[in-house]
Amino acid sequence: MRRFLSLMAVVLISSSAVQAQDTNDKTTSSDATPPPIVKAARDFLMMQFNYNNWVQKPDSVNTKTFGWGFNVYACYDFPIKKTHLSFAAGLGIKTSVVYLNQQTIANTDTATAYASQARFLPDPIDSQYKRYKFVTTYIDAPFELRYYSNINNRNKGFKAAIGMQIGTLLGAHTKALTAVDGTNVKYKVDTKRYVTPWDFAATARIGWGNFSLFGSYNLTTVFKQNAGPPITPAAIGICLSGL
Repeated sequence: MRRFLSLMAVVLISSSAVQAQDTNDKTTSSDATPPPIVKAARDFLMMQFNYNNWVQKPDSVNTKTFGWGFNVYACYDFPIKKTHLSFAAGLGIKTSVVYLNQQTIANTDTATAYASQARFLPDPIDSQYKRYKFVTTYIDAPFELRYYSNINNRNKGFKAAIGMQIGTLLGAHTKALTAVDGTNVKYKVDTKRYVTPWDFAATARIGWGNFSLFGSYNLTTVFKQNAGPPITPAAIGICLSGL
């Protein structure tokens, strides 16, 4: 009888231990934090800071060395299955600023003055502008064929892209800064009349992670045909992308 009771006690103790172990395993399994869901970054946002200038222009057009631009785009990316490639399209704003060197642009949106074309003239002696710039702004649509070495996280790894930017003119103006009786005075003239309404540019990017070097070369001129001198812009700069 004693042996039987001893055997039963051993069985009960063993059964309790097994049940306790199962409970602990279930608790541990249910309390475990599920793995995070990783969503691939697709370079939804692109911001480009660039140096730009007119690389092809007549000798009669004089620009200063420094010109700048800023572009910002929201893009949607379409991955090409089973490859490291994707196609992207977007929409944004493209701005270009070019400084003239001791020159002004004689153009206006009124129908009475300089109706034939935009003309580049010497800076008037009685003004001696401290700064004279020509600014264009386009609503721009970038299209890119993209390559990513890291298809799961495009915020990391090597990346490259080639493509085109297609823009429609939003605004253009000249702005001059001069001193009158010791006070700085600015003159601004809107001047869309002679500027080409469509902008086409070939583009390329190469970089790592969120940072890339990019370049663009215009396939269209600044001014309409026969409405100004033949001038071709180009730009090079840094692209910050992500999301």
